[in-house]
Amino acid sequence: MIKRSSLKLTLLACGVILSTNVVAKDNANMTDPYESFNRKMYDFNESVDHYVAAPIANGYKSVTPDFLQTGVFNFFNNLKNFNVVINDVLQAKFSQSASDMGRLTMNTTAGLGGFFDIAKHIGLEQNDEDFDQTLAVWGVPKGSYLVMPLIGPMTMRSGPASAFDAATNPASYASIPANYISAPVQFMSALNARANAEGALKFINEAAMDRYVFTRESFLQWRKNLETDGKVNMDDDLMAENVDDASLTQHWRDYGKQFENTAQSFSSVARQFDQTAQTYEQANHKIDQVHQPRTK
Repeated sequence: MIKRSSLKLTLLACGVILSTNVVAKDNANMTDPYESFNRKMYDFNESVDHYVAAPIANGYKSVTPDFLQTGVFNFFNNLKNFNVVINDVLQAKFSQSASDMGRLTMNTTAGLGGFFDIAKHIGLEQNDEDFDQTLAVWGVPKGSYLVMPLIGPMTMRSGPASAFDAATNPASYASIPANYISAPVQFMSALNARANAEGALKFINEAAMDRYVFTRESFLQWRKNLETDGKVNMDDDLMAENVDDASLTQHWRDYGKQFENTAQSFSSVARQFDQTAQTYEQANHKIDQVHQPRTK
């Protein structure tokens, strides 16, 4: 029997991939002037991931119980909240900083160092703030897109900002000489991050026609979403990048209309699939009734 939800998800994925490729071609020269270098670094990082990181992460997931994986994730997520609170204040989000401080305090104490996410169950949701977002709030442009060896995608702004984030994360420091604690903690942090990214990486490898472009556009859109707290306006984005070309602005507006029309087309196709699936279901039901043994 045809699964209508699977058909819808497949169509949605196709629409995202197609639209991503269109946007990528238009934006490549502006946001990715070092594409040749970046592609080489991307291929290098993929090789390291394939031969080193992925086997270790898969081994970790296979031998570690689910509850322990969740606990490790919660622990490092709780450590990140030190940085979140600092950037809340730097962005003048004082109400959110109070909430995040309460979350950090509760999970560190009642949650046994963050192993259990107690705060979530009383409505204190996890926020994601970093110094890159703080610089964006105060008007620092993001700069060009870069892919660095072993580090991955970043921008000219997020690269230096990550140094500040590392300095405010307790996992970066050693409490005992020779890094006997710091090194294993940082290794576990990286291992946990790679294990939790398995699903997204698998989707990219299977669905994207150009994995590099898909990764670049996804990263930039994700960062933009964080910077604006989910409120993204295409025209505002152009103004923020100091793009004054009226024809380019019109092009983006035309693209938005095209994307809307494409989305409507996909919606129409999805409805047709729904109708077809219902027809198959009705036919299967009738066939089942025909083949049912008659009761005497």
